[in-house]
Amino acid sequence: MSGPHLAPGMRRTRQRALVWETVRERGPHLTADEIALEIRKREPGFQRSTVYRALEALATSGDVRTLRLGSGPVLYECGTLGEHQHAVCQSCQAILHLEPGLVRDLEDHLEAMHRFKPVRTDVVVVGVCDGCARSGGRSRPRRRTVEHAHHSS
Repeated sequence: MSGPHLAPGMRRTRQRALVWETVRERGPHLTADEIALEIRKREPGFQRSTVYRALEALATSGDVRTLRLGSGPVLYECGTLGEHQHAVCQSCQAILHLEPGLVRDLEDHLEAMHRFKPVRTDVVVVGVCDGCARSGGRSRPRRRTVEHAHHSS
């Protein structure tokens, strides 16, 4: 079965493969409920508890990343996207992937100035996106991935 690369000793079940394929195809940034709803379109009896168990196994193996961005629900994304960090709008829940160089600069600073060796870095910046700032925060909450746009002052 093609699909997730589960750790040795972890079974490759059809349910885990379905969850992984859904995250890979429909992601990034899905809730467990969104994953369950998507799978139920194809398999009406698929249990939400099965989704949670599969996500736990896939997160353990690194095939799926678990994200806690601000105060919103836990989100999941494909582990093959590589390490990256996020900024989230507190008004509309828009998500922006941060450039890897920013995180490397932070890690380099910690090593050089504080003799602190980062092992894993998880950064979440909570703020207000440009659209919400322009509308005075009247945007309706809806999670979406924001494309990178660099603005000059």
